[in-house]
Amino acid sequence: MCGIVGFTSRNIQAAPVLLQGLQRLEYRGYDSAGIAVRNGEEDPVVVRAKGRLKILEEKTNSGLAIPGCCGIGHTRWATHGEPSERNAHPHITEDMNVIGVHNGIIENYTELKEKLENNGYRFYSETDTEVAVKLVDYYYKKYKVGPIDALAKTMVRVRGSYALAVMFRDYPGQIYTARKDSPMIMGVSDDASYVASDVPAILQYTRTVYYMDNLEMACLEPGKVTFYDLNGDVVNKDTTTIEWDAESAEKGGFEHFMMKEIHEQPKAIRDTMNSCITPEGLIDLSAAGLTDDIIRSIKSITIVACGSAWHVGMASQYVFEDLVRMPVRVEVASEFRYRNPILDPEGLVIIISQSGETADSLAALREAKAMGVRTLGIVNVVGSSIAREADHVFYTMAGPEIAVATTKAYSAQLIAMDILAMQFAYLKGNLDEKGLIAMTTEMRTLPDKVDHLIEDEERIQWFATKFSNARDVFFIGRGLDYAICLEGSLKMKEISYIHSEAYAAGELKHGTISLVEDGILVIGVLTQNDLYEKTVSNLVEVKSRGGYLASITNYGHYEIEDTVNFNVYVPRTDPHFAATLAVIPLQLMGYYLAVAKGLDVDKPRNLAKSVTVE
Repeated sequence: MCGIVGFTSRNIQAAPVLLQGLQRLEYRGYDSAGIAVRNGEEDPVVVRAKGRLKILEEKTNSGLAIPGCCGIGHTRWATHGEPSERNAHPHITEDMNVIGVHNGIIENYTELKEKLENNGYRFYSETDTEVAVKLVDYYYKKYKVGPIDALAKTMVRVRGSYALAVMFRDYPGQIYTARKDSPMIMGVSDDASYVASDVPAILQYTRTVYYMDNLEMACLEPGKVTFYDLNGDVVNKDTTTIEWDAESAEKGGFEHFMMKEIHEQPKAIRDTMNSCITPEGLIDLSAAGLTDDIIRSIKSITIVACGSAWHVGMASQYVFEDLVRMPVRVEVASEFRYRNPILDPEGLVIIISQSGETADSLAALREAKAMGVRTLGIVNVVGSSIAREADHVFYTMAGPEIAVATTKAYSAQLIAMDILAMQFAYLKGNLDEKGLIAMTTEMRTLPDKVDHLIEDEERIQWFATKFSNARDVFFIGRGLDYAICLEGSLKMKEISYIHSEAYAAGELKHGTISLVEDGILVIGVLTQNDLYEKTVSNLVEVKSRGGYLASITNYGHYEIEDTVNFNVYVPRTDPHFAATLAVIPLQLMGYYLAVAKGLDVDKPRNLAKSVTVE
């Protein structure tokens, strides 16, 4: 949510760079945007607009109307104050001494605002960001200190999460930043420096980046970034080279990023497997720091995640408990801390997050570490907060995912968790070497099977178009199939805005079946052979009450066509891997429903790609 871009150079105009960077952060979700550019020692020019970036581009002639080589930009998703030009960033002091942009939430902004008002400050917006900017100005003037000291004093006083980028009138050509919990990345080239809230914003200009740590500050000058701790001491930091290129964040001929990323799932699965499965079919988790002795010592597992990552955890619970015979709990990250959780000191807490910056998941990680429990992060972004703070990290190899609705990152996370489960089962004696090799051999067939399912997209498109006016949809399944339903339901509701719910099929009679009426769409998932007949019986109950039935099941269950109105067959595989295949047609259904309704598939309303505030 929200996006920050900053740029300073010796002779390159900043405004076009800022606008291009903000374009690449549109997937994060926003309702207004703005930029501020300085031309030498002149006061900054600030332009803000409500709505899409194209309005800001029109107001600035694509940036050409604003000269200057140093500037900051922002896309805002409203938290404090309605979407409006007045509430859009950047925010400024009356004398334009300090100007800034901010991601996150200042929890004690009301208290700070009252303090500033008592010291003569007046406010034009309803935002907590204006309070933060003017607090920096207050400390800068009161104590007659430099920008770093003013930021440090602000950080000590502010409660909440923030990524802050500010410019000072007395320091032309420089941008100052501060970070607590909200992500920030810096990039450098020969004569320019960049700051952004995510890699795609600056990837077209440089692949040499710094990841800013929590409670750090930085000063950006052309071609140079200097980091500081809260004491104002310089922090030495190594650069990281981003391996994927700018083209990876482009649509590549597809109409939407989501469809491109659905098609990229075979590669994401294959690359994640190849990162830790040896040519002989064994598993090597040394890159994650998980030695054989560590794995053998773990007595229980707690999985913590949000959204689709939580659905990965739900599916993995079935796989882990069946293969490893170890107790597994799956927790919603946003509730984890508030339950005063009881954790096994000999357990492992697994945090799953695509971005590695999800605020609730990061807070859960810190809670687990504070309790002295071993932690493992499963993330897709090298150098992200969860990756740096977890005791161990398993990187998925999905590459950049731009669409808000996750597809390939979800699939890569599923594979990572399945790999973990197989290695745990092997080292704890529940799976012998022959059995492990048989499972990894089958796992290596999954990318081709996913490709085969994607080829069936036209048939799914026909079905989705038929139901584009649906008001309610229900998904039912048992066991692992229920976990698959959770993700299928989320995909449908988040991009097509159709109300959908997932239920354990056996729960229908406990109240939910009262909602079934003539023509309502009910989708059954039936990939687990031992539960197949029970779920078919539940579908028959729905049909007898007028429901329209669709299903996802394995090749060979052709008798299903006597019961349902529409079926998608998925290739047979080890039942533990069923989620990887069954989720594909559900992703396609959600996508084509949204397309049929003419919706913005990549940027659904009210949603953001990375939720970096609670």
